[in-house]
This record gives sequence, structure tokens and C-alpha cells, in this order.
Amino acid sequence: MKALILAAGRGERMRPLSDMIPKPLLPVAGKPLIVHHIERLREAGFKQIVINLGHLGHLIKKTLGDGSRWGVELYYSDEQDEGALESLGGIVKALDILGSEPFLVLNGDIFCDYAFNPDFQLKKPAHLILVPNPPHNKKGDFGLEEDYICNVAQNMFTFSGIGYYHPSIFNGIAAIKAPLAPLLRELADKKELSGELFEGVWHDIGTPKRLKEINENF
Repeated sequence: MKALILAAGRGERMRPLSDMIPKPLLPVAGKPLIVHHIERLREAGFKQIVINLGHLGHLIKKTLGDGSRWGVELYYSDEQDEGALESLGGIVKALDILGSEPFLVLNGDIFCDYAFNPDFQLKKPAHLILVPNPPHNKKGDFGLEEDYICNVAQNMFTFSGIGYYHPSIFNGIAAIKAPLAPLLRELADKKELSGELFEGVWHDIGTPKRLKEINENF
């Protein structure tokens, strides 16, 4: 299984830090945030990792290279000419590299100790990892009924930005700027979206304040 790290976003909430440094390269515990992802993916057994590039993407490619220093193969899906395509557009553009088998997608601006699984077996077209609601998203995004993701439930949780997907769910979708959430909600309505609750370490590194907090408490 291949993994895709979404790293193309402008990082508006992270300004002014992201004006000169792409958000995935901002340091957490002495190393770029995206390097934590690469190391954990390698430790889990992922050997091929795709990274989409947008805002200041050339700096990400220059910093990471071909991935050989971490024992992985890095591939790049370049959106710099189009501008960042958001999550759905970014995934669709990367499909030629990801191939015809299920793949893992994770946001480049989170920090977690979730155990990525290169042998994960999809029972539905997609599987999301949910987490308890952080202070900045108290209402949550999705509910969880047994193993199914639902759009409305008594107990709501936050989408972690981590998911496993079969490429067939993106058939007929153009690589244009578009968010992933509407497609996920459509799948949830059809009971075609499975999920699980992860209660380990997970942080959304979305603002300078949150970046400072994680570095102070790491």
C-alpha cells in the first residue's frame, strides 16, 4: 500500500510563519513536521510515499529529496501551477501515482502516534480514523455507529485527517480545486464509509499557537 501526505495547502491560519516556510516543514521537536510522518510510515512498513506540492512546494521537494535518507521512495504530485487543489482535488491528481490499489491518505499538518497499517483491508470503499473533539472543533464532524461513519449522531467525533481509500470512489471526479468532505458525507449517507475511534496522541498543528504548545509540551 502507498501513502499520500497532503502537503499543498497555503496554511492561512499559520501565517506569518507559513509565508516563508511551507507548513509541513515547520519544526516539531527539532525536525520538520512532515519528517515525523515519513519516519512513522517507514516504521510501519510503508515503502512508497506520495507528497502533493502546492504553496512553496519546491522547498519541500528540496528538503526531502527522493526519500533515500529515510529508506523510502518519495514521489511528488505537483500542484504548483494550478494552485493547491484542496484535499479532493489533490487526491484525484495523485491517482496516477497511487495506482489501482487502496491507499492511505493523511494530512500533513497533524502530529500523532496512530499506527499506520500498510496491510489494512477495506471492508467498505473508505475507512476514516476519528478522534475525540479538540477544543477548536467541539461539535465534531462525524458520528460512529458500530463500524459505520454517520453524519449525525448523539456522540460526534472529529475527522483526524487520516483515512484509507479505494481509488474507485474517485472515478469520474476531475482534478480541480475541491474539498473531500462532501464526498465523505455522501458515502456516509449510503453506509459506504467505515471508521474507528483513535484515542491516542493526535494534534492538529493549524496555528502558531498550537505549534508553540506542542513544542513546549513535547
